[in-house]
Order: sequence, then C-alpha cells, then structure tokens
Amino acid sequence: MPEPREPEGAIASTGMGGAMDLATSEGESLERTPGGPGGASPQDKPRSLWSDAWRDLRRNPVFLIAGLVILFLVFVSLWPGAITWMSPLKCDLAKAQQGSQSGHPFGFNGQGCDVYTRTVYGARTSVTVGVCATLGVAILGSVLGGLAGFFGGTWDSVLSRITDVFFAIPVVLGGLVLLSVVTSNSIWPVIGFMVLLGWPQISRIARGSVITVKQNDYVQAARALGATNSRMLLRHITPNAVAPVIVVATIALGTYIALEATLSYLGVGLKPPSVSWGIDISAASPYIRNAPHALLWPSGALAITVLAFIMLGDAIRDALDPKLR
Repeated sequence: MPEPREPEGAIASTGMGGAMDLATSEGESLERTPGGPGGASPQDKPRSLWSDAWRDLRRNPVFLIAGLVILFLVFVSLWPGAITWMSPLKCDLAKAQQGSQSGHPFGFNGQGCDVYTRTVYGARTSVTVGVCATLGVAILGSVLGGLAGFFGGTWDSVLSRITDVFFAIPVVLGGLVLLSVVTSNSIWPVIGFMVLLGWPQISRIARGSVITVKQNDYVQAARALGATNSRMLLRHITPNAVAPVIVVATIALGTYIALEATLSYLGVGLKPPSVSWGIDISAASPYIRNAPHALLWPSGALAITVLAFIMLGDAIRDALDPKLR
C-alpha cells in the first residue's frame, strides 16, 4: 500500500545524503524551472557586450554630461542660425576690440566682428573637420589593419613597416610642410592630411584586436565548418574586434579638432574667410591685453569641445572593457 503524501510539503535531496523540506509551490517550481532555483528561464536571453555597455553608459554621469555637450555642438553646427542672427563675416571697424554690449554678449574682435557669432559658426567647421577626419581614419585604418591581422604573412610585415614610417613623422611638422603648399580655403586638404597621418594608429589597434579575436574557439569552429574568409571577417571577427577601434576613434575625434585649430593658428590650416576657432585665436593673440575676450571665448569653446569628446571616449572605454566589470 503506497505511503500517504503530505499535502503541504515535498522532499528534495540535498546532494549530500540528506534531505530538506520544501513547500509544495517551491517543489513544483523546482520541477518546472530548468537548472533548479535561480536558474534562467527559457525566455531569458543572454545580454551581449553592447547591451551591457549601453546599460553602464546610461548610469555614467560622465557619459551623460559629455553626450549633452556633444549633442548641443551638433545642433549648433547644423543650425547656427537658431541661436544667432548675425553673419560671422559682418564686421564694423568702429566697434573693434569693444567689450560686451546689448545684443553682443561676447564683444567684438580686432576687426569689429561679433565674437559670439564667430564662436557659434566656428563650431560647424571644427565638428565637420573632426567627424570627417575620424570617419576616414577609422575606415582606412580598420580595413588595412584588419586584413593584415587576419591574413598575416607578407601583407602584415609590409603594413607594419609602412606604419613605422608614418609614426616617425611629427604631425605638426608634417602639417607645416604638406599644407603650406595648399592654396585652397576648403576643409578637405586639412581632412586629407589628418587621414594620411592618422590611419596608422587605428591600423595597429585593429590589427591587434583581430589577431586576438581570430584565435577564439568560435572562429576556429567556423573555419572547421568551411566558412569563407569573408564570412568569418564579417560575421565573427569584425563585431567582436571593433570595440577598441570605436574607443580610440572617439578620443581621436577631439584630438583632430584640436589639431585643426593648431594648424589654423599657425596659418597652414583653414584660411580666411573661413570661420574657425583656430583662425580667431590666432587673430586675437596680438590683442590679448587690450581685448582678452576675443581670445577667451573661442579658446574656451575649443577646450570644452575637446574635453567633451575625450570624456566620451573614456566613458565608452570603461563600458566596453570586460576587465572593469
């Protein structure tokens, strides 16, 4: 005759020769849930590196502050007329070096141009140069470095020696030599120079990341199953090797903005009538004692912009680094 079952409890083995009492609902949950109490339900999906990074970024005040500053800069770059009503090229020598006035909160520079308007329009030039240069450097460097890291051999050796040559060229000196013969007033010669000397850094980062990722088991399994090189690169290697490139490119964006201002200050970058923070800083330097405001505002805008992109890159690096979790 079967033993009567207690309606209020169930017995579960402890795994050490003993037993413990469980409530009926807990016993039924143990039977239904794979892996026992605390096990993942079939509906739960494992979080990816990117979802974890986004969750950490949303809680990081550094990322939020830098992101708000960058969004404001992008808004100003796209629609400068939304916050200023004057032309940056409209100047009045009668107001040269005058301070803040009604409707002109930043005063006037040595040519009588409104400093506020020129600071606002200078953001468009700096952000455009920084974004375009970063995209060009990231694409060129990632492609060359990724292919070198994946295939290795002669291609890797040749690319490594080429990058060594470019690393030996001082950036500012290279800009003085290469851009001094350019007479164009557009931003494209400056962007091309930055891409020419900037891709080796991203190339080495991408090469090292691809070499690390291609040794993982899932890449070896895909190779054993007959996956083509293009499929392994696009499906398995690139999504897992791109994180370091994104971090370095984000930080480099601020560096390229500062480099454009430096070259424009030295007279080999952008040239008048282009509107640039570097041009305004260079023009205001001789009048620093009589009109310090003409130097303060474009310099402050440049410093805040570069700092925002560097802070953004640091926050992304911390979120994507698994060692910091």
